[in-house]
Amino acid sequence: MAGKLTVLAGFGAGYVLGAKAGRERYEQIAGKAQQLWRDPRVQQKAGQAQQLVKDKAPGSGGAGSNGEGDAA
Repeated sequence: MAGKLTVLAGFGAGYVLGAKAGRERYEQIAGKAQQLWRDPRVQQKAGQAQQLVKDKAPGSGGAGSNGEGDAA
């Protein structure tokens, strides 16, 4: 019985420590992603890509924006 309790306590401690480490890593990755997205060079390229899409598909409001479709 004591062996099962020790294994259960070890599992619980491992889970808690792993979850904390996972959360810290997630926060680190999310912070870097936000930092990257706020970079003026990234914003400039995103704007260029958006303009390119607008130039290639003038007047298009996206899929299904005009109310027409194939649905019966």
